[in-house]
Amino acid sequence: MTTAPFRCSAASVERGEAPAGTASTVRAFLLIEHPGPWGVEALRDARLPDGLGPRIAAAAAAARVRPLLVRRPARTRGEGSAAGLRVIAASCLPGGTRLESGVLDDPHQVLDLDLVSLRAGGSSGLDPHDGTVLAVCTHGRHDACCAELGRPVAAALAAAHPEETWEVSHIGGDRYAGNLLLLPDGLYYGRLDPDAAIAVAAATARGHVELDHLRGRTAYPMAVQAAEVALRRALGETRRDAVRWTGRSVEGPATNPVTTAVFAVAGESWSVRVRTLAGPPARLTCRASRDDPTPRHEVEAVAREDAG
Repeated sequence: MTTAPFRCSAASVERGEAPAGTASTVRAFLLIEHPGPWGVEALRDARLPDGLGPRIAAAAAAARVRPLLVRRPARTRGEGSAAGLRVIAASCLPGGTRLESGVLDDPHQVLDLDLVSLRAGGSSGLDPHDGTVLAVCTHGRHDACCAELGRPVAAALAAAHPEETWEVSHIGGDRYAGNLLLLPDGLYYGRLDPDAAIAVAAATARGHVELDHLRGRTAYPMAVQAAEVALRRALGETRRDAVRWTGRSVEGPATNPVTTAVFAVAGESWSVRVRTLAGPPARLTCRASRDDPTPRHEVEAVAREDAG
């Protein structure tokens, strides 16, 4: 009898893990076009000019910017930049998001970009880019679920939105595949199939978020991400810019902290109390060799701050 291979995404669904509050915490991204192969660790293993991958990784780490490799989905992969290296930079600061792009003559010019300015909400030195990036994780060498569940999503989005759609290297949360990173807003969506991905893209075009698959806003701490999703559900509010995070306090031990996040919505102030717990250990990725705790967020209260 043949045993089916372990898949972290199926195991996560079976455990009943909620995707809200699971987006990687990142304020700015640098996307570098590279058709592949990417290897297990994209910047380390991809066939970039000798030594360039580690140098980009080091510069990005110093500036606290997340570097990723991107490529067009298979059906449009031959339609990339005619010459040079396509680079996309995004700052995801709420209220001041920024998207830039350009084609560099020499790959080493990536090292000349101002990543410190980008993370602060300024320009990296590339040209402003008016639009949206739909980046679907398909990094199968990093995790099988990303390829198996991500590639159909990327294909569907590429058919409907060819200019906006890219495949992207590992963005985090393999067990929530198919995963989508939406820039410049820095929204992570997970557990997408092709139909759900098309619905997310349609909501985005209308200026809304799609709550059933929203993992969180990447510029926020994870507990605040969970709080935003909970508040939006409570208020039935899906307009992308209608909920603004204004502050938080954290109490309790590091093992199960309680976060109170405060948001402004239509002139009112709302607070959401979230307790973060470490669930039973489990394999969190397909390649994991050990079990790790499964963090989860429990919403304890949603209240209007100025309620009489």
